[in-house]
Amino acid sequence: MKKTALSLSLLTALALGSANAATVVKIATISPLSGSSSNLGLQIKNGAQLAVNEMKADFAKMGMTLQLVAYDDQADPATGTAAARRVAADKSILGVVGTLNSGVAIPASAVLAPSHVPMVSPANTNEKVTDRGLKNMNRICARDDAQGPAGGDFVMTNLKAKKVYVLNDKTPYGQGLADQAEKAMKAKGANIVQSEGVAAEERDFTAIITKVQALRPDAIYFGALYGQVGPFAKQLRDKGIQTPIIGGDGYDSDDLTKLAGTGANNIYFTTVAPPVDAVPTAKITAASYQKTFKSDIQGFGVMSYDSAKVLLQGIMNAAKAAGNKVPSRVQVETAVRTGTYNNLLTGQVKFDKNGDRTTAKMYVIAVKNGARSTAGTVNVKR
Repeated sequence: MKKTALSLSLLTALALGSANAATVVKIATISPLSGSSSNLGLQIKNGAQLAVNEMKADFAKMGMTLQLVAYDDQADPATGTAAARRVAADKSILGVVGTLNSGVAIPASAVLAPSHVPMVSPANTNEKVTDRGLKNMNRICARDDAQGPAGGDFVMTNLKAKKVYVLNDKTPYGQGLADQAEKAMKAKGANIVQSEGVAAEERDFTAIITKVQALRPDAIYFGALYGQVGPFAKQLRDKGIQTPIIGGDGYDSDDLTKLAGTGANNIYFTTVAPPVDAVPTAKITAASYQKTFKSDIQGFGVMSYDSAKVLLQGIMNAAKAAGNKVPSRVQVETAVRTGTYNNLLTGQVKFDKNGDRTTAKMYVIAVKNGARSTAGTVNVKR
């Protein structure tokens, strides 16, 4: 009798262990956690982790254990694609928050598409990210064809620039942004005195600064990330050139001002992420972020938090429709695309047929003497 009771106990324990293992639900982040853009990639990871922490209890009520798995794509398409394959192979992962770079998102999402793993991007702005019509690819950020023109309009309307020097970092993100900004500025009568690309790894801007000195533009539009723009601003200001520098949400990092040093002045960038002081609920999230990660939440932390909230709510919606059971990836993919998401830091999120956000408010942030302030807002509709 004792042996039988013991055997039953062991079998029960094993059965319970198997049941618990079967109820683990994961989401993943794919972002650069090493390299020159790791600050932004870490914001994406931490923002998603904060959302997971907040929603663990809701998943537990449905008998699911929620976890986050973070992958480092090193801002490299091949590394990001390899991470996507690992995600596809782990059947407990029901969705991805990421990536940072459009050049990584495009191949990674294509790898995930056959497995129906939905992605919700906080950062990818290149039009091709969603224009391919993949059912699994969504984003809550504005596209280049919205963000670029918003920046270009700011250059012409607010800065009153007539001559503009256009730079890009030769990536899908930076080039797409700069191309759209240039198009918008030309339409408003701007004289584009130079338009060129510089490798994203470049940190010596002597040749470009020489041309800036000769051409004397009223503004410089640089489609790039903070890791490159910071040193550019420093070198430019060290030469006594105070020409305004304008770009996109890739500037949205505190490391921009650290890298620019005393050159962190007269810099502007567009972003969908609201300044924390502009949204009352963001202050609560910011306090939680600070307590959890011992650092201040920044733009991509806000965007990733909202992206994760959308993905997690989509999973819950799919689970409820499946009778409070762990949903399939196909069910989650459909639920994420068709849902309406409220109470987010960046406002309501709904996606169109391609996975683009239908409405959003864009902010123009000014960096002057190392401090940030809101320089304007733009309403974006699709």
